[in-house]
Amino acid sequence: MSEAKALIAAYLAFYDERRPDSRSHGEVDSDRRSGRVRLQTPTLETTMQVRADRPEAPSAIRSDLGAIFVSLELSRSIWLITSLSPGAGEKMSKHNAPAGDIGALLARLSELRQKTFARTGRSFPIIVIQEAGLDGFWIHRVLQNEGIESHVVDPASIATSRRRRRAKTDRIDGEALLRALLAHKRGEPRVCAMVKAPTPEDEDRRRLSRERKTLIAERVEHVNRIKGLLFCQGVSGYEPLHRDRRQRLDVLKTGDGRALPDHLKAQISRELNRLELLLEQIKAVEAERDASFAAAKALATPTPAPVTMLLEIKGIGPEFAAILWMEAFFRSFANRRQIAAYAGLAPTPWQSGSVDREQGVSKAGNPRLRTTLIQLAWLWLRHQPQSALALWFKERVARNGGRFKKTTIVALARKLLVALWKYVTAGVVIEGAAMKAA
Repeated sequence: MSEAKALIAAYLAFYDERRPDSRSHGEVDSDRRSGRVRLQTPTLETTMQVRADRPEAPSAIRSDLGAIFVSLELSRSIWLITSLSPGAGEKMSKHNAPAGDIGALLARLSELRQKTFARTGRSFPIIVIQEAGLDGFWIHRVLQNEGIESHVVDPASIATSRRRRRAKTDRIDGEALLRALLAHKRGEPRVCAMVKAPTPEDEDRRRLSRERKTLIAERVEHVNRIKGLLFCQGVSGYEPLHRDRRQRLDVLKTGDGRALPDHLKAQISRELNRLELLLEQIKAVEAERDASFAAAKALATPTPAPVTMLLEIKGIGPEFAAILWMEAFFRSFANRRQIAAYAGLAPTPWQSGSVDREQGVSKAGNPRLRTTLIQLAWLWLRHQPQSALALWFKERVARNGGRFKKTTIVALARKLLVALWKYVTAGVVIEGAAMKAA
């Protein structure tokens, strides 16, 4: 009992030194019935609990930082720069810079390096992370040109709170980015997914297929608008894409036998003007695409270019070959799982205890590549009916009684992508595939 009293006395003396403005008479207990305040005599249990609940100092994130870690939270108005430097007490500092002011960003990074050197007497490298988004890769390239290690992360791969309502601010996002960067540099697996930035040449080359897709969508809008305007007057069967569209427009009659109204005819003429402009732009884009094919074929010696190898397969035309080359086969993949995940065709299982089911493909990859592969899979059944992949599809559908064709075609698209990747990278010919006549 004497040892317990001695321990209590020592703790109270220590507590008085740390808290000179507080009294060491024990805990305060309020009696609501009498309105009076009475003091509780401290016991050994309560004293030890208070001591355990009051840590001496907050634990640091890391005490052996080997670099200056910086995260960039980018928006249209402000760039939030969150940093963690050695010798700064391992506390995250935050600084704002005007959006688009790369000079202010570089000045802040230089200031961080100078302050760290003044504190530690050592020079540390800078490692920067940012999310892939509307700003593209130009900031990433500027930092690399300045000798700064830069990473671009997929924002959907960073773990977040699963609460129904979670706090979301730029400060919180900047700190989360910084923690993901620290875990990534420590070598923790699957902490986030880093984006492989394309070269400026690869990024510029794939604009051809993307622009053509946009132009095709605009062409469909104009054609449908013209047909809709005419259908309201009882006119059907008019094709705006035919060469004689102007001549046929002059002789059209409404459903009740009248000539087309003047304002309606003028509106359709203006729609045809825009449609013809789109047709000219589509031809120009396709000419540039064919020129890039010829340039790639001339440079790829002695190994043929991927686009040249793709065009040799029956059922793959210039547009499919361009999308496969510019969206997928311009970069390297370590295995078939990586390329399937890049196209968003990787499976997503849901398994917990006795529950085990498939949720379908992830759809987290390149949407243009995934759409093209689904279309190519349907055409593959038509142009390559005796190939091993087509026979596998028919056998699987027959086993299911003719059902689940759409589900099976997605699986065929994944197998076709892996087979084409092996063909263009290792020269493995697809089993049973027919080639175009020379």
